[in-house]
Amino acid sequence: MEDRHGTEASGNSDSLKQSSLGETAHRAVSVAAELARSEHPESSDASSAAEREGTRSALCQAPSTWTQYKTLLAKDLKAEFRTKDMVVSMGIYAFLVIVVFGVALSFARPGAEFLEVSGGLLWALVVFTSLLGLNRSFAKETENGCLEGLLLAPLDRGVIFLAKATSNLVFLVLVEVIAVPLYWVFFSSFAAPAETGWLLVAPLVLGSIGIAGIGTMLSTITAATRGKDVMLALLFVPVIFPLLYACVSATTCALVGGDVFADGFLTSLALGAGYDVVMILASWVLYDFVVN
Repeated sequence: MEDRHGTEASGNSDSLKQSSLGETAHRAVSVAAELARSEHPESSDASSAAEREGTRSALCQAPSTWTQYKTLLAKDLKAEFRTKDMVVSMGIYAFLVIVVFGVALSFARPGAEFLEVSGGLLWALVVFTSLLGLNRSFAKETENGCLEGLLLAPLDRGVIFLAKATSNLVFLVLVEVIAVPLYWVFFSSFAAPAETGWLLVAPLVLGSIGIAGIGTMLSTITAATRGKDVMLALLFVPVIFPLLYACVSATTCALVGGDVFADGFLTSLALGAGYDVVMILASWVLYDFVVN
């Protein structure tokens, strides 16, 4: 018993010594820090102020415009390719429109006259399909409150417009890559296009850019309205009519060829390109006013 009490007493005394040594070391470190601070007060204050300023500037500095654009575009593309709702619905709708056109023209006689109306039918397919996609482009933003979050973030409103227009253009082009060849598979028996038929790619590109840019602007306006599907169509078709007319004319010229191609193809392309530049610049400038 006495031996056990002795060992416990010696252990307690050792622990007390260690704690006292630890406290002494801590006090020594504190005193040394205070002495160093008192000897160099200006340098310590300057370093702490510089650290605070650097932290504040790092927190307050907004990302570059290119970084904002890439981030917003990646967000839209990842969200769509994860679910594929918009692309699949646009593709199915385009196929159904082609079937309806095929039934409507099933009793038509094959001939070169079909090429004169095929450009208009092709662009009717593109416009109807793009309307479906534009109606759904802001569905997730309005339902989940994402648009309000984007407006609260320190982002340029024009960058939001460009990113959304680019994503809409990507989805529309993906559908066109499938729908346009399918259209010609259905109607290839009516008439063969001219050698300049491959040039219809140019009006398709111009028209798709204009539809994506102007449609993004108009879909933003109608996103929070009642009956937004009808409202978007009422605004979209009249505004897009000059571009649609120019693209139909250029597509028909490319398919028919000959003197028709020489007379109107380049003129129609120039009109469509000018319309794209003016309207997309106006949409980009006015987008800040629209979203606010």
